[in-house]
Amino acid sequence: MSENLSSSAQRVQQALATLGFSYRVHQLPASTRTAREAAAAVGCEVGQIAKSLVFRRKNSGKAVLVITSGSNRVDEARLKETVGEPVAMANAEYVREWTGFAIGGVPPVGHRQAIETVIDRDLLQYAEIWAAAGTPNAVFPLNPADLESMTQGRVVRVA
Repeated sequence: MSENLSSSAQRVQQALATLGFSYRVHQLPASTRTAREAAAAVGCEVGQIAKSLVFRRKNSGKAVLVITSGSNRVDEARLKETVGEPVAMANAEYVREWTGFAIGGVPPVGHRQAIETVIDRDLLQYAEIWAAAGTPNAVFPLNPADLESMTQGRVVRVA
């Protein structure tokens, strides 16, 4: 694992430090763009990968960040109930506009602007999870219990 971090990964490392967390961002030689790739790269179960998915609210146009277990698919009907309006997966331009990061590297923290965050309760079953850290090959390990305070998110069933 390389510690020569890209500027995007450095932004995530700085956001973690600002929030009072000592987690370390790791830049890997292999891609971590998908949950399967990330799990293989760090040597964990696919379910331990915290996928950060951005959805666009259809009425207000605001973003919703869903941090879900790598083994789950987000149920958009359930997410609609949680956020109070219909949602759709966001396109790459929208994701970058709201978060400042590209799809495949969206972290749970360090976004360009505040984003309502929903956390998959299935992540809480693990002692350690891995989240994206700003690029398709940067990740950091964390205790899933810290996601709530780190993101000001709410834990719900999303799958």
